[in-house]
Amino acid sequence: MAGLSSLPSRVVVLMGGPSAEREVSLSTGRECAEALRGEGFDVIEVDAASDLYARLSDIQPDVVFNALHGRWGEDGCVQGILEWMRLPYTHSGVLASALAMDKARSKDVFRRAGLPVVESVLAPRDRVRAEHVMQPPYVVKPNNEGSSVGVYLVNEAANGPPKLSDDMPDEVMVETYAPGRELTTTVLGDGPDDPGALTVTDILTDGWYDYDAKYKPGGSRHVVPADVPQDIFDACMDMAMRAHTALGCKGVSRTDFRWDEGRGMDGLVILETNTQPGMTPTSLTPEQAEATGMPFGKLCRWLVEDASCDR
Repeated sequence: MAGLSSLPSRVVVLMGGPSAEREVSLSTGRECAEALRGEGFDVIEVDAASDLYARLSDIQPDVVFNALHGRWGEDGCVQGILEWMRLPYTHSGVLASALAMDKARSKDVFRRAGLPVVESVLAPRDRVRAEHVMQPPYVVKPNNEGSSVGVYLVNEAANGPPKLSDDMPDEVMVETYAPGRELTTTVLGDGPDDPGALTVTDILTDGWYDYDAKYKPGGSRHVVPADVPQDIFDACMDMAMRAHTALGCKGVSRTDFRWDEGRGMDGLVILETNTQPGMTPTSLTPEQAEATGMPFGKLCRWLVEDASCDR
């Protein structure tokens, strides 16, 4: 852990913000703020808006805990402000945040690192509405959002291309649908004394693992640790660590996989890496930390003590 030279006392928790994931971020922020108060920190909650620089200048925190999700808070923009202000902060830095948020570029990084990903293309929204840009089944999603915001599954029986909402960006990602089980692994830190890859969760849902399945109580069921063959378990742990390192992530990341068990190891692919994984009551990362002996308060404390500039 790079960390701070002395224990911080005043922590600002950044939450909310203007993205499509505002409500999830508010939930994450409140949970983390409460946990950090329980760990003895002086915590100030800040709903990130256009006056963020002025707010942080007034408060002068020892550490900024980044609980933002989605664009602006997760894509390197806020990280750049914090670097410029020389305020130590949690999670990944400017470059890793920007790369991970851009699905096309992160896939390029994964390919160069020898990690398996599905085929995908970037295409204009209007073209995707007008025709199949690849053979179904496929998935359409924004190239730079998270939490399954704006995800369309086009199955083999589809009569035509998807009727994309006007809220979708002008350019979208279209990727081959990866069948199978949804697995995920959290990584904490990248140093020899850091926890590293924690465990593997098998995410069970009655349908698509969408926004509601991720964040509404009862939307999904989690098996921790995942009941999968040992070679698949070990591969998820290894690939999550390699993805974290290849992107240059700091603090915490969570890498999501699909596994088609009928194909064995060949059926395991990386979907994406999240540099700001949710920290809500139904979130995967706190659950994995708890399963490996790190209660939620300790996890939040670890992130604060790991905070730094030049990330």
